[in-house]
Order: sequence, then structure tokens, then C-alpha cells
Amino acid sequence: MRPAPAQRRRRPSTLWDFLTFERMMTGPVIHLIYWAGLGMIAIVGFGVVGAGVGLGMRDEGVAGWLLGIGVLVAGLLMVGAFALIWRGTCEFYVAIFRISDDLRALRQSDEVKLAASMKSPKE
Repeated sequence: MRPAPAQRRRRPSTLWDFLTFERMMTGPVIHLIYWAGLGMIAIVGFGVVGAGVGLGMRDEGVAGWLLGIGVLVAGLLMVGAFALIWRGTCEFYVAIFRISDDLRALRQSDEVKLAASMKSPKE
């Protein structure tokens, strides 16, 4: 047996939330941007590995391989540093938007308390 229309809970519309800014979509978007940036950093890492091996193969002597290993190590350290900086930047943006959500919840709670205190008779 289906509940009466008045008793049914109405699901909020995703489109309506999108149009009225009731629900922020920035969090999921930042996650997508993070993974895209991490993919780009991985591509740079593959390029660094290729450059290091290419330098080693270019010269037939030991000097070429030593130069290639140096480029490889320095490049991978830079790729690791870029990945950490990218992660920190994206976490910063996620934290800022979570603070915004918390402030919205506090504001709504304060409004409810204010409305309740206005309704109660003062003694």
C-alpha cells in the first residue's frame, strides 16, 4: 500500500539545489580537479623517467649513465614535491568549503534558537 501524497517525503531536487546554490557542488568538482592534476603530474613523471633513460642511452660511457641517473633522481624528487603541493592546495580548498558548510549550519541553528526564544513568553 502506497502512502498518501501528503505523507510521502519529498526528495530535494538536484537541479533545484544546483540552481539555488543550496548545495555546493564545489567539493566533488575539486576532487575531480585533484585527480586530473595528479594524472598530469604522473605524465610528467613518466617524461622524467624517459628523459633519464634517454640521457643514459645517448652517451655510451659511464658519464652519460651517471648524468641520466642524476636527472632521474632529481626529476622524481620534483614530481613528488609537486604531488604534495598539489594535494595540499586541493585540501585547502576542500577545507574552505567545509568551513562554509559549517557556518551555514551554525547560522540555521542560531535562527531556529532565535525563533524559539521569540515565541516563548518572557517572565
